Order: sequence, then C-alpha cells, then structure tokens
Amino acid sequence: MSRTTLALAIILIIIIVGVAAYYALGPSRVAASYPQKPITIYVPWSPGGGTDLTTRQVAAYLQQKFGVEINVLNKVAGGGAATFYAGATAPPDGYTLTAITIELSIFPHLGTSNVTYQDFEPIAMLICNPAVVAVRADAPWKTLNELLDYIKAHPGELKASGTAKAGVWDMARIGLLQAAGIDPNALPWVPSTGAAPAIQELLAGGVQVVIAGSGEIKPYKDSGQLRALAIMSDTRVKGLDDVPTLKELGYNFAICGWAGLAAPKGTPQPIVNKLAEAVKEAYNSQQFQQFLDNRSFVGKLMLTDDFKKYLANEYDMMKTLLEKAGYK
Repeated sequence: MSRTTLALAIILIIIIVGVAAYYALGPSRVAASYPQKPITIYVPWSPGGGTDLTTRQVAAYLQQKFGVEINVLNKVAGGGAATFYAGATAPPDGYTLTAITIELSIFPHLGTSNVTYQDFEPIAMLICNPAVVAVRADAPWKTLNELLDYIKAHPGELKASGTAKAGVWDMARIGLLQAAGIDPNALPWVPSTGAAPAIQELLAGGVQVVIAGSGEIKPYKDSGQLRALAIMSDTRVKGLDDVPTLKELGYNFAICGWAGLAAPKGTPQPIVNKLAEAVKEAYNSQQFQQFLDNRSFVGKLMLTDDFKKYLANEYDMMKTLLEKAGYK
C-alpha cells in the first residue's frame, strides 16, 4: 500500500468515526441544551378541571427550572380525541407536550380516534384518582355487598351516573359488575357531563348510585350527604380511610382517572428522560404535594418505561370492558 493510499484510508476512517460519534452523541448534545424556546402543553379538557390544574402546577415548576415559558393550551375539541391527535402529530422535538388521560385508552376501541399510547413517548403519570361507589346517606344499602345483592335481585331497577357513556366512571361500573359476576345491564348508566351534575341528580333522587373520583366524592361524604361504599384502588386513600377497597371486599378490580404528560412518538429519548426527571422533581416538591392535599387528589408518579407498560395493560383492559358492556 502506498503512502498516499494509506493516508486516504486513515482520513476515511477518521471521517467514519467522526460521523458515527456525531450521530451517537447528537441526541445527548441536543438534550444538554434543551430547552431553548417556549414549550407548549396541550390539555384536552376545559380550564379548572383536575387534568388542567395538575398540568398547570407542573408547568409552573418546569418554567422556573428551565427558564423558558411553558404555555398550557386548553384544546377542547372532539371530546379530547382531536387534542390527542394534535399532540401525537406535533414535531417530536420536545417543544409540544400533551396532557394524556385514560380516554386515550378508550377512544380507539370506540372508533372515535385512531391515536393510541403507541403514538406517544410517555413521560410521567402524575395523578390517579380512584373510582368510588357512593349512594345517598339515607339509602338503605350500608355496604357494597348489600348494594350488589340488590342489583342482582332487581336488575335494571337502580340507575348509576358519574360521567359520559363509556367515560372513565362508566368503565368503573362495568369493571365492578364484571368482577362481581353481574351483567352490566343490571345497573344502567345515565350519562352526565361530569361528576358534579351526577351527584346533584343522585341527591335529587334521579339516580341511586354515583361512581366518580375520590376527590369528587370526598366533599359530599364529609358533609354527610353521601355514603361511600367502596374505593377501586389497591390501597385505602388518605381522607377516605374508612372506605374499604374492592380488593378487601373480594373483588379483583381497580381503576382510576389518571393524568400525565407525554411527548410525540420519536422525541429523542434523552429529551424525554430530561423531562421525566424534571417532572419527578416537580411531583416531589412541597408545593405539588400541598396541591394534591388541598384538592384531595391521589398522586401517583410513574415514569417513562413503567408508565408505558401501565398504558399497554390498560389499553387491553379497556377493550375487554367495552366488549363486556356491548359498547364495542
């Protein structure tokens, strides 16, 4: 080999190694300087709701930490489906994030959206407010088993409410009845625009059962208007310590109205990891923990890979529940 050929070979090797190093270190280098401009977080629900308030708490922390503006944008369109689509199809550069909720696991099975958790890079779950079964304080059923026995003996007589048809609390109804071996049609669902109007309907006698989030039920329980019969979580919840879990009562089912953050699929993993670490700091901050206590929200921190596994399992569970109820 001539000296010229050897020199050219060495130059070529240096170029190849340099290019490989550039692409190998590129994402890390981008993450090190991220963020350099404002970040937008899409929220699929109206201002003032649990997802919106939680997202804004975290956004305030991230803004202070990163030194860039964090804009929370409420994009209430298509019942949330359009917002999930907008978030999933945004540029995967870390500058557009989406507040995702349990509806992301429901919509695809109903045919109202083709966007799933697989179209996102999960960053972190933040809250997981478990479903609570409640009746009026003067109702004849003192325990969940008494209520379920009545439903079984008088199918179709009682009605339940708490959210829209196939919404999270309707899914909780289906899962509870399935776990108890009762046809979901035995406790018909009356759709509502949310837990608050459903509870008012319960107090007025229009429905006999409400299934809603722990934070939504607690004020009415504390005021003596509602009796909480069971909570659909793995463990008892602070502030509702006297309410047994389904698992304690022998029913293997749990569900919660959760909210978290995600980035579009393809966002560089170093950026996702950097966001996850920052969100973890926000979650553990005294300010955020005080926010959870003040709102009676149940916090649950679950990061990246663990969050993705949770979403995969829930996606399959929602499919099964919808099929059981005849919605799918």
